[in-house]
Order: sequence, then C-alpha cells, then structure tokens
Amino acid sequence: MNWILKTIDKMKPTFSKGGKLGWLHSTFDAFETFAAVPATTTSGRVHIKDAVDIKRVMIVVVMALMPAFCFGMWNTGDQHSMAFGLQWGFWMKVWYGFYRILPLILVSYIVGLGIEFAFAQVRGHEVNEGYLVTGFIIPLIMPIDVPLWVLALAVAFAVIFGKEIFGGTGMNIWNPALLARAFVFFAYPSTITGDSVWVGGLGKHADQIIDGFSGATPLAQVADGVSGAPDFLQMFIGNIPGSVGETSTIAILLGAILLIWTGVASWKVMVSCVAGALAVGFLANGLAEPGTFAAYPAVNHLVMGGFAFGAVFMATDPVSSAQTETGKWIYGFLIGAMCVILRLFNPGYREGMMLAILLMNTMAPLIDWCVVRKNIRRREKRAVAK
Repeated sequence: MNWILKTIDKMKPTFSKGGKLGWLHSTFDAFETFAAVPATTTSGRVHIKDAVDIKRVMIVVVMALMPAFCFGMWNTGDQHSMAFGLQWGFWMKVWYGFYRILPLILVSYIVGLGIEFAFAQVRGHEVNEGYLVTGFIIPLIMPIDVPLWVLALAVAFAVIFGKEIFGGTGMNIWNPALLARAFVFFAYPSTITGDSVWVGGLGKHADQIIDGFSGATPLAQVADGVSGAPDFLQMFIGNIPGSVGETSTIAILLGAILLIWTGVASWKVMVSCVAGALAVGFLANGLAEPGTFAAYPAVNHLVMGGFAFGAVFMATDPVSSAQTETGKWIYGFLIGAMCVILRLFNPGYREGMMLAILLMNTMAPLIDWCVVRKNIRRREKRAVAK
C-alpha cells in the first residue's frame, strides 16, 4: 500500500489548484479518497472524532447487497436453465447470471459516475461516494433484459433530475434508484410491466433459436387467479422469476441484519413497513370474499415482488426518508400500507412498492414537520403549566 500512497503524493501537485491539471482537482481527489483514507484529520476539543464517513457507510451497504446479488446471479441462470430444459450445474448458472447482469452494472456505473464527475468538475466540489450504492442497486431492481440504452437514459434522468439538480449527495428528495425504475416504467412501460419478467433467451431448445421470452411473476399469477403460483417458502427462498436482487427474501434479510448491526439503516423503518403491510393485508383478508386477491394471505405480501428489498434497502435511505424517530415509524408504516393498497386496487401496476416509497419520500419532510411541531406544542404547554 505504501507505493500507492507515494504515487498519489507525487501526482498530487500536478492536480492541485495551480498545477498543470488543476482543473481536474475534483476528479483526482475522488480517486485519492477512494484509494486511501485522507491524511488530514480534525483536532481540538470541539470536534467529534469518528472513523465513519460516507465511503465506509456506502461500502457497508454494498456488502449488505451482496447476498441478494449473488443469489440473483444464480437464480437468473437457474430460471434460464429450467426454461430451456438445460442440465446446468451450479457454477454454470452463476456464470450465466453474471454474464447477463454485468452489462447492466457497467452501464449504470459508467453513465452515473460520468455525470457525477462532470457536475463535480463544473462546480469545483468533491465527488461524493453516494453513487456507489445507487449504481449497484439500479441493476438489481431492473428487468435483466432491459435495453442498455434505456438503462442509460434512466440512470441519466435519475442522477441529473433526481439528485444533482437538488445539489448532489445528501440533498435529493427522492431515492435515485427508484427514480430510475420509475422513469423506465412510465417512459417505456412495455419494458417493465411488473406482470412478467424475462426468464430465458439466446438459447437453443428443440432445434429452435429463441431470442427471449418472459414468464409471469408470482404477484401477477396470484392477482390474476392463475393456478400454480409459488408458495410462501419458495418465495422466501427466492427461486422464482423476478428482478435480480428482489427474489430472495432470506438473502435480503442477511443484508438487513448487517445494516441494523452496523447502525447504517433504521430498523424502525423496516419493522413499521412490515407492520403497515400486515395491517392492511389482514384487514383485506377479513373483508374480502374467498378466492379473490384481497383474500390472499397477508403474510405472503412480505415475500412477493420488491417489498422486502424496498423495505430494507430503499425505504431506509437516510437522505430521502423521515429523520425524526417518531417520523420513521409513521413513514415506514405508510409505505407498507400503501404498497398493499396499490397491489389490491391498482391492476395497472401490481408491484406497488416503488410508487409507495416515492410517495412517502415526497411526504417525509411533512411528516417530520408535523412531529417537530407537535413536540414544540407539547413543550410550550408544559412551560405554561409550570
């Protein structure tokens, strides 16, 4: 590691302000802080000394995403193998899944980081590491057969209009990854319907070349009353059709444990999301006629579609979620409740979680304002009473 630090120190004067390439100072600083911990530290009694910074927090989130990512790679190959009747082994399935998702990851990072670097250069600001997580989440929540040019447009829209236009990392109102998915859903609805998902393509079966085909998602099967929908255990494990990172609830829970243990994500938002979904689900079960979608077991909503992934990795976004402790309970509960409501009463888009989180992102500042105002009024009454 010493040779890396020495090389960086030798190059620093060239990229510092006043050097030959001083106009690239922000870009050089981004690579320097990514490769090593900055040598400058705070001193004095008024400063709080802590090893936690944005880079470390983002790396923890990426590590928490790895179980869902690894399972998703295998599941992509497994779904393709079953679709074409192939007798693939474990590693062949993993390799095929990696082959399919790698282009999405490359496009996500190249386009997103390119835009972030450009904005940092123009503004003369440092490049924040916030996109490390966003760039990794976007491919996990997209259809794996989404055209790369559509993905590039979605990433550009999310970064520019969902993040940079508000001032960059820490200033955005909505979750950028969900904005990318929403862009694809509304601009190119045939690409991401939510009712079907790509399960095979570019394979040879029965002497016919098939370019690709999609299979119904479990959520669409249940909503449309189609028989043969996966049971709770199968959806909990995740060997079902779906977006790469959203199928395995058990893999997502492993990531949730890491996020809660490290204090990176709020367990209050996660728990209240589950509570909100169960509350509406049980209410619907009690009022629904047998055999209808509303009568479908409320617990199963927790392992269907993108609910678990959204509750753990996107609803807990510290920037776009509620900031007050009471507000987190309200915010999460409304997300879970709204998700199930959309699933039950919005046949145009059965998934629900994306729209529920984006709506509550919009309402989060109002939720916090109401919580703070209520606390102020309570304190004022206490002061008057004394």
